Formats: sequence, C-alpha cells, structure tokens
Amino acid sequence: MKLLLKGGNVINPLNKSITIQDILIADGKVTAIGRELAASLDLDLSRSTGGTDLEGRHLACPKPVFFNNEETSKDACPTISVINAKGKYVVPGLIDMHVHLREPGFEEKETIATGTQAAARGGFTSIVCMPNTEPPADNQAVISFIQQVAQKTGMVNVFPVGTITQGRAGKELSEMASLAAQGVVAFSDDGAPVVNAKLMRHAMEYAKMLNLPVISHCEEPALAAAGVMHEGFTSTMLGLPGIPAAAEEVMVARDIILANLTGCHLHIAHVSTAGSVELVRAAKKKGIKVTCEVTPHHFTLTDEAVSSYNSQTKVNPPLRSKADVIALQAGLKDDTIDVIATDHAPHTQEEKELEFELAPFGMVGLETAVSLVWTKLVIPGILTSCEAVAKMTVNPARILNLKKGSIEIGADADITIIDPELTYVVKPEEFASKGRNTPFSGWSLKSLPVATIVGGKVKWIKT
Repeated sequence: MKLLLKGGNVINPLNKSITIQDILIADGKVTAIGRELAASLDLDLSRSTGGTDLEGRHLACPKPVFFNNEETSKDACPTISVINAKGKYVVPGLIDMHVHLREPGFEEKETIATGTQAAARGGFTSIVCMPNTEPPADNQAVISFIQQVAQKTGMVNVFPVGTITQGRAGKELSEMASLAAQGVVAFSDDGAPVVNAKLMRHAMEYAKMLNLPVISHCEEPALAAAGVMHEGFTSTMLGLPGIPAAAEEVMVARDIILANLTGCHLHIAHVSTAGSVELVRAAKKKGIKVTCEVTPHHFTLTDEAVSSYNSQTKVNPPLRSKADVIALQAGLKDDTIDVIATDHAPHTQEEKELEFELAPFGMVGLETAVSLVWTKLVIPGILTSCEAVAKMTVNPARILNLKKGSIEIGADADITIIDPELTYVVKPEEFASKGRNTPFSGWSLKSLPVATIVGGKVKWIKT
C-alpha cells in the first residue's frame, strides 16, 4: 500500500522552511516529495475514490490507483491511499524524549499499550521511556522486556533509557555497557538525582566512551527536603513547604562542571528556573557539551496555579514563578533550551485525590503538548512554527543519535499532521492514557494533531 499526502504545508525544521508539497510513502519510507506528484509520477488519481480531507472523520480505503506507464494486470498494480492535507501542517514525526510508561511494575497507572496510544493521539511517532519502573531498567532483561512489549502492543516507536546506577539507588553504577549493547539511547536515574559527585563523574566517563548522553534529574535533596511546591510568596501564603530554585540550580551547576571535566554529553531534564537557563546559556558559550529540555507545563503555568491546592498542579520540579516562566520562554527563543518534552507522568485518580502534601508528583502531557506549544508559544510569536517543530523533532533526534526527525527521500515515513486552526476543549475523560492527572482540564486550546503516521502506516487519525 502506498500513501500520498497531498497539498500540505510541509515544515522542514532543518532549513526552517514551509512549502506546499505532496509526499509519497511506500514500504515505510518517504519515496518522493514535490508539487503535484500525481501528475509528475503518472499516478492516475481519478481511479481513487477514497482518502480524506482530515475533516471527513475517516480514512477510507480507495480503489487501486496505477502508474500509467506500467503494463501490468490490475491485481499486480500497487494501490494507494490519499490524504488531502491542504491547510494542515505536515511535519516530521514528533519525538518526546521524556515519557514515563510505568510498565513494568505500575500498570495500574499506565501500560506501554495505553501510553503509546496516548502518544499517537498527541502526534508523537517516537517516545523515550524513563527507567523508573519496578524493577528499574538497570539490566538487559528489563530493557528487553520493554522492547518486546513495545513491539507487540506499541503504536509508536519506543526507545528505552537505562539507569545510571543500580536500582536508581545512587550507590553503584549500573552495567552501562550491557545496557548500551541492548539498545538504550541514554542513561538517567530520572526522578532520583545522583547525589555522589564522584559517582556521577564516573558515569559520565563511561557514557562518553559509549557515545550516549546522560540525562540528569537536577535536584539537591537536602535543599529540596520535604518541599511540595516552589518556595516563594505563594508557598508562604498557602502554608506549604517549598522547594527553592537553588535546589535545581546547584545540581545544574555541578553537572555542567562534570560535563566540562569529562567531555560527556550532558542533557538536563525539565529545567524550570531562570538560574538554570542562565547556567546552561553560559555553558554553551564556553563550548561545553550540554543540552536541556523544558515541559509545556513549566513554560505555561506559574506557582499561583497551586493556590486552589489542586494536586494536579503538583510536579517535580515544581511550577515556578512568573519570572521563571518568562526566562524559560526566552531560553526557548534563543535556543538555550533545545527540546520541548512532556515528562508524561500518569498516576491513578485515587493517588491524585489525596491532600496536596501526600499526592504524588507528576502530570500527564502527551495529549496536550502540541496544543500548548501552539497556543502558548507559536500563536503569541515566541517561537515560529519551524522553531517549535525543531524542538520536538530534529533536536531530540540529534541528542539521542536517532535517525528520525526529518522528512526527506529515503527517511522513515514517521509523519505528523497538525491542524493549526482547530480549537478544542481539553477533556481528560477522553484521553487514551490511563492517567487523567492534568491541570488543563476545561482549557480551550488551539491547534491539534489530526493524523499520526509511523513507518508509513496511519496509526491514528482524528474522527
């Protein structure tokens, strides 16, 4: 089966261009890109009765369409499906490099099947799953399990991350070489900082030899202590213990120093403070190999969102001040911040209904990310659509050494189609994810993925 995407606004994040193009897909690859491909390739689309304009609410299977110059029998000719993408953005398949799929060990929160379904609905064709499972992903057996389940039940590409330390306990390094041999794309103890600086140095030295990045959860636990939200005026007014910005920034500074010492590629997860942004900016100017990411909730919400004691706003790192949000948006604009990632962290409803101090940290993000990016960054003019797409495609692909993130002839046909004019109201009860823990319930957002294509196959289309 061939697939023809007609007349979409194709975004190329590599050269920051938007052009109206057709894209022909066959055997899981992009085989042709150009204007009016049906005519230039002698495709007789008059014999096709299917397809959709992405507002027809379905993807019909058309009658066979043939290459006119092929003198073959009807049964031997290739068939083709047509998606009319006029007025839509056609972008490289989105990559989320920070997702918690919970399986194995916490299947009541999420499974690989439900998490990848949520990813497909959110426009993501590839996701990177963090290792804080039970048991943790600190050995080949767990990584192999994730890979096998993803192959059987996953709707999108799943790339696992291995732990830095055994059991994420921060005491002994994991078997990093064997994890790399099994196919992990990075190392992280995400959710738990590596407090011992000497151990972190050794981890970076091994990671450099293996040519894989270290993804650091930057948190100084003695400073964070029992905090549950950002330390500031709002926490004082609410009577909730705070987590100071310094708890993040101290560890960001330490890990940048270690990255400079070892030459390792350091990627800092979910930066949330103005100080962290400035530290990364300065490190990049010095030529230190450091990249970082920000989540949609951190560039959208401030700590004032906690004022109602809504546990859906409880995340780690916490929602910060308005000044921090402004700094994060500026960091996105000047490319200090390389990546937008969701830190998708599903929890059960029962857990999140506990009082604020007892509820777990985390919120889901796969199914609202694109709309928040467009509503809060693209439409206000903070980022162009090309810049936004780059931070969700080619940049994470480059950091993780993935052959993904572009639309070019011969590339994997991982493609996302976005309707920039579609407005909708967030309804968590309609999520594909098991998690309903979002503070954006009831928000009216603009722009939405309407089709997700993975390896040339339509995995999801809006109905």
